[in-house]
Formats: sequence, C-alpha cells, structure tokens
Amino acid sequence: MTEKVIAIDSFHAHVYYDTSTREMAARIREELGNRFEVQLGRWRDEPVGPHPKSMYQVAFLANQFAEIIPWLMLNRQELDVLVHPNTGDAVADHTEHSLWLGEKLKLNIEVLKAA
Repeated sequence: MTEKVIAIDSFHAHVYYDTSTREMAARIREELGNRFEVQLGRWRDEPVGPHPKSMYQVAFLANQFAEIIPWLMLNRQELDVLVHPNTGDAVADHTEHSLWLGEKLKLNIEVLKAA
C-alpha cells in the first residue's frame, strides 16, 4: 500500500494567553519577531475560529521549524502553544497533525468543518 505524501509549506504556532498573561505573551511575541523571520498575526483578545481563548498566530516556513519550535519549547514560559502544519486540510492540521506545548486545549473543530 502506497502512502500519500503530504507537503508542508509552512506552520502556524498559536500562542494562547489571558488577561493575566498578556504581558508575558507580548514579550514572547516581541522576541519571536526579533529573532526569526516570522509573520506575526493580530492579537485576538477573544476566542476566534477553533481557538477557545485569546491568542495570536505566528506563521513561519517549514525550513524554520527546527529553530523556532525548540526556542518556543524553552521560552513559552507558562503559555500554551498549538503548532500545526499547513497542508490544505485545516481539520487534520489542527487535530491529527498538531503538537502542543503546555496544556492541550479543546478546539472547536466544528468551525473548521463548516469552512
């Protein structure tokens, strides 16, 4: 049986925060922007899409994974971070293909299924 090869062009890291950890999230965001060539998404101070709490997105290319993810592992402080590839299958990317740093939050996958 031949497995389908899925290409990963890029990744998203979603950094979750709340009112008590927003300053911490801001410091991590600033450091990510200074250290790496990433695209920093907007601050989302309310749940949006499948995300159950406030977050911002960090977009980066697949060839940056080996630098960015270890840095996040060591520097995320107490924040939870979802990392997922972008393969064109949003549901699988956010579930089967994802990894979590910190607590695994319950995503609203129904939003992705409806898109």
